[in-house]
Amino acid sequence: MIVVCGEALFDVFAVEDTPTGMTLDARVGGSPFNVAVGLARLAQPVCLLTQISRGFLGERLIRALNAEGVNTAAVQRSDAPTTLSLVGLDARGVPSYSFYGDGCADRLLTLAALDALPRGVQAINVGSYATVTGETANTQRALVEREHLRTLIAYDPNIRLNVEPDIAVWRDQISWMLPRTHLLKVSEEDLELVYPGVGPQDFAALALARSVACVVVTRGAQGAAAWTAGGQVKTAPVAIDVIDTVGAGDTFQAALLTWLAENEALTAASLASLSIDALRNALNFAARAAAITCSRRGADLPRRAELR
Repeated sequence: MIVVCGEALFDVFAVEDTPTGMTLDARVGGSPFNVAVGLARLAQPVCLLTQISRGFLGERLIRALNAEGVNTAAVQRSDAPTTLSLVGLDARGVPSYSFYGDGCADRLLTLAALDALPRGVQAINVGSYATVTGETANTQRALVEREHLRTLIAYDPNIRLNVEPDIAVWRDQISWMLPRTHLLKVSEEDLELVYPGVGPQDFAALALARSVACVVVTRGAQGAAAWTAGGQVKTAPVAIDVIDTVGAGDTFQAALLTWLAENEALTAASLASLSIDALRNALNFAARAAAITCSRRGADLPRRAELR
């Protein structure tokens, strides 16, 4: 079982004006939500650890998780509202974002939720703004502190400055996570935000020195690179007609964890000792999965049968 920690929310898109206002299109989402769904679609047992509202939006999130086969035993319910991320376009087609999350359920996860985690947890995935906001951040830290010596910890910072604009908060979180993380996946864009002027190789050396077993840096159209104590691997991007890149990073993370699980490498020791060829295969598998998502509209993550 893989546990994914973090927010579940609605992305709300402005579609068109009406005589009395505008039409909105609300879609289930949130980076951790996408990772959990991606793992389920790739045939991995997965549980989502989060808090979700009892309101109608929360009920829709629960139905979506159940439909995808995500274990919701550790989903804490509350009367707090559901986070909304509003997305609109200006006259030039440039998107603008308004985030409504203060006091919402995904920031209020309490320590009691940890008692509901299922048995047989092999890996815990954390990332995105839930790691730095509200009571949820404290609960996730408690879980990581409790489990990192016996369970693989995967971490994708997934910086969201529209939620927490202080980059120092994100930098402090990464610094705290490094000695407690086994698999670190970070986008080159996020890396430049947090550590301007520090290249991927220098950052990887820093992370490996802080006890990270494997560092992966995704570079969008430039592919991805990974480092372990045994060496470095690069993978080229998959040639595909890109529709959009929504959910690509979440897909990459879900697929990377899937490859490790299928190849009996979902432990800190196995991850650290992966051969260069195995590491290359893992990156190629994750890149292929992300490419499929990029070939479709929105965060429509692939299923296992699409990755033969």
